[in-house]
Amino acid sequence: MAAAGFDAPPRRFYKTVDVAQSEGGFAVRLDGRAPKSPKGSPLVLPTKALAELIAAEWDTQGEAILLSGMNATRRAFTAIDQIPPARAEVAQEIAHYAGSDVLCYRAGAPKALADRQEAAWDPVLDWAALELGLRLECAHGITHVSQAGESLMRALELALAADDMTLTALAEATALFGSAVLAFALQHGRIDASTALDLSRLDEIFQIEQWGVDEEAAARIADHSRQAAGLQAWFEALA
Repeated sequence: MAAAGFDAPPRRFYKTVDVAQSEGGFAVRLDGRAPKSPKGSPLVLPTKALAELIAAEWDTQGEAILLSGMNATRRAFTAIDQIPPARAEVAQEIAHYAGSDVLCYRAGAPKALADRQEAAWDPVLDWAALELGLRLECAHGITHVSQAGESLMRALELALAADDMTLTALAEATALFGSAVLAFALQHGRIDASTALDLSRLDEIFQIEQWGVDEEAAARIADHSRQAAGLQAWFEALA
């Protein structure tokens, strides 16, 4: 019996999970029928690989369906229900992150950290400028740098060019890393999830090397690592 005040997770109501070609892509099916999004749309994905990724979440559920751990399914429902009417706003938020991208703010001191930032972050910024046409300026210390309007417009264009499934993951990755550049780099396979997360946490990693890490921080880092890995798998399944 569930504790008072808490809803028990829904029980698993299906026996088989598979993927089948359907109108609009590939459907995840539970006992032959596609589950519906909160707004009633069938769970249909643009690639077979992505459908299989999501189907695996449903297939690994036990007697109860633990929706809180089904990150790919929840991301798909977000893409299906919430992104289409809000594409402009979501893309603008990604561009907003580009305006204060974590890779563009360099430490004035200590020199060891500043040198590490330059060595680690410059190649990714150079890649974004060369391959994506997204050129961002850097600042040192606490000085704010205003990015050129054309740079923010380019970030917006890149986001708007993504399909709904990709845009959903880009928005999630941008917020996770505090960096539109790292999100685009992960999307394009320029870096992997572990590298992207480490680059976004460069300052924190430097501090941990000096002072160590507590249990709360370690748990947060582990959760972010799982989230980043899930985003990499998502982008790869869409490719």
